[in-house]
Amino acid sequence: MTAPQWDVVVIGAGPAGALAAHQLARQRLRVLLVEKRAFPRWKVCGTCLDGVALRALAGAGLPDLVDHLGGVPLTHLHLGLQHRQLELELPLGRSLSRGRLDLALGEAAVAEGAVWRTGTAATVAGPCPGGREVRLRSGGAAETTSARVVLVATGLGSPGVTHAVGIRRRVQPRSRVGAGCRLETGARSYGRGTIHMAIGRHGYVGLVRTETGATNLAAAFDRDHLIRTGGAAAAAAGVLAEAGFEPVPEAHAAAWLATPALTAQCWPPAAERLLLLGDAASYVEPFTGEGMGWALLGALAAVPLVVQRQHHWSRELERQWVRRYRRLIGSRQRLWGASPSPCAGLASAAAPWRRWSAGRPWRRPSCTPSMAPG
Repeated sequence: MTAPQWDVVVIGAGPAGALAAHQLARQRLRVLLVEKRAFPRWKVCGTCLDGVALRALAGAGLPDLVDHLGGVPLTHLHLGLQHRQLELELPLGRSLSRGRLDLALGEAAVAEGAVWRTGTAATVAGPCPGGREVRLRSGGAAETTSARVVLVATGLGSPGVTHAVGIRRRVQPRSRVGAGCRLETGARSYGRGTIHMAIGRHGYVGLVRTETGATNLAAAFDRDHLIRTGGAAAAAAGVLAEAGFEPVPEAHAAAWLATPALTAQCWPPAAERLLLLGDAASYVEPFTGEGMGWALLGALAAVPLVVQRQHHWSRELERQWVRRYRRLIGSRQRLWGASPSPCAGLASAAAPWRRWSAGRPWRRPSCTPSMAPG
């Protein structure tokens, strides 16, 4: 019987995948990290790192990574809702471009011994003796490799598994979609060190300056509203005006990227010699970058299971991952649910950020369902 070529193949080099690869390589496992895009790459969201994310990086042995990369301390939240505004202090948080963070995490994994292949698409195939096969495609070349365990951390959208695996992706009806752009100039009224969050009836818009001085604009909109307004730039302008924020005319000329539906789940997040991590497993629309903390926590939680069960996989391990995922990540996502409704009032809407930077959960205030956006 031929042994698998790798101990672990990690598909997706975002925060969850790269950190998992880093941790597993530190355990002297043979790790292949596969990413379909070239790096560095820009991402719509994930610029803000809360206390959960920063503590997860510290627990992974990378306590100074964000600061060494020039992460901007986030000290304030400027919140706008229905022309009322509120400014809060944040005790902990950083702003860092995803292009720089993701590249650094991938390089950290390589430094520990992982092999990183970019520009390579991967699809999880069927089981093989002692492992599972993965189909790789780079340019016009195709090949098949194998691993004792496969971790899928492909983010929102398709998890890259065949239907035969038995994992199904479900999108919440009326889920919002994300959109974002990067503004190299302009938006000067949105200062450094502050999360600027505008809340509207049909979505919200966040702006934050990164270590490069550019402004990252990330938003979530009701899908039908995005269509009615004619695109993300117009929808964002409407939300900013509704909240009483300064306009950002530069956004109309910017190159916008969109995301798939934001609230989705792949279930179960495990199969034979296969675990799903990060947004590939599930994502619940938060207000800011809570998803970064969830992704990093999930990566750390999966590592002990992968290490312990390299040679002796079982259905009980799959059930154990489901329970661990529900307890650690699912509980946080249920607490956040969706963004607070305008009916909750400005002070209530600010509540998440009082706990955001410290990484503590927040229970969404109840409100009339018919008034809840999305």
